[in-house]
Amino acid sequence: MNVIILMQLHELIKLGKTGTPKQLAEKLEISPRSLHYYIVFMKNKMNVAILYDKREETYYYNEACKLCFVND
Repeated sequence: MNVIILMQLHELIKLGKTGTPKQLAEKLEISPRSLHYYIVFMKNKMNVAILYDKREETYYYNEACKLCFVND
């Protein structure tokens, strides 16, 4: 997993500005399949509750989410 992509993904989800999965993949400059892997990784390994709102066409956090990316 690319940490920079994870950080960008987190910020876009927090802002509610992801767009459709295809649009989000384009924003992150990755394939839709890679986007799926990032979402699954965040859900399963980082225990983040991410949902998709079809009407609003955006991913969102189902509960408060604070991720910390530290550069030591």
